[in-house]
Amino acid sequence: MKARIKFSKTGSMRFIGHLDVMRYFQKAMRRAGIKASYSQGFSPHQLMSFTSPLGIGLSSDAEYLDIALEEGDTPQAMADRINAVLNDEIRVKGFTYIKDNAKPSMAALTACDYLIALKPGKNNKFADKEFTRKQAGSFLLQDKIEVLKKTKKSEKLIDIRPNIYYIADSFKDYKKYACSGETENESFCINKECTEILYCGLAAGSVLNIKPGLVMEELCKYSGIAYNEFDYQFHRAEMYAEADGKLIPMSLYDAI
Repeated sequence: MKARIKFSKTGSMRFIGHLDVMRYFQKAMRRAGIKASYSQGFSPHQLMSFTSPLGIGLSSDAEYLDIALEEGDTPQAMADRINAVLNDEIRVKGFTYIKDNAKPSMAALTACDYLIALKPGKNNKFADKEFTRKQAGSFLLQDKIEVLKKTKKSEKLIDIRPNIYYIADSFKDYKKYACSGETENESFCINKECTEILYCGLAAGSVLNIKPGLVMEELCKYSGIAYNEFDYQFHRAEMYAEADGKLIPMSLYDAI
C-alpha cells in the first residue's frame, strides 16, 4: 500500500537540507514502528519520495512525502505514531492512503501557494498595506514580466507573467484564490512577529518552478525598492496537482 504524508517544517528546521530531512523521516519511521517497504538489491532503502523539496531557509505548512508500506493503521493513528517521535518543528498534518498506481507526487505537482512576510526588525514600503495592494495590482497588469534565466551554458529572457496565477495582499483574499479546503485557520505556522505582505500562487513542478523570491525581487524592481532576500520570510502554504482541469491540494490527489 502507498500513503502520502503532509507535514510542516518551521523554526530552526527550515535550515535543514533535503537529504537530512529524508534521513530524519527514515529514522522516524523506524522509531515509530511503521513497516515501510524497502527496495531490493545490495543496499535496500525505504521506498520514500518527496514533492519539490523546500529550499534552505523557507518554512512550510505543506510539505509532502510518498511512502510504500507493508501494513498500516487508520490515517489518524499513523499520523499520531509518527508525530510521537518527531520534534516540534516538523509535524505531520495529514496522512492519506493513495492508489497503488498513483504516480509520484513530484510528477503531478502543478502549482504552489506561498506567503511572503517581512522578518522581525525589517521594514520597507511593503509594510504599508495600501502601498502593497496598489503595487501588486499594477504589477500583475503588465503583459510581460521578463527575467534573465541563467544556465551553465547560456542566458535567456523568459516571461514569468503567465506562471503567476494570483497575488493577494491578505489572508482573506488568499482564501478566495486558494484551491485548498484547509485554509480555515487565520494563520500559518510562521513566526508571529513577521509582517504579512503577500500571498501568491505560482507554477511549480519538475519542468517549471517559479520561486517566490524571484517574484518578490521583480516586484521590488517594479516598485523602486532595493531587494534584499534576507529581509523576507518565504513560507509555502500549499501544493497542488491538476485533475480534470482543476487544481486540488496534493493531499487529495489520488487519495483512496
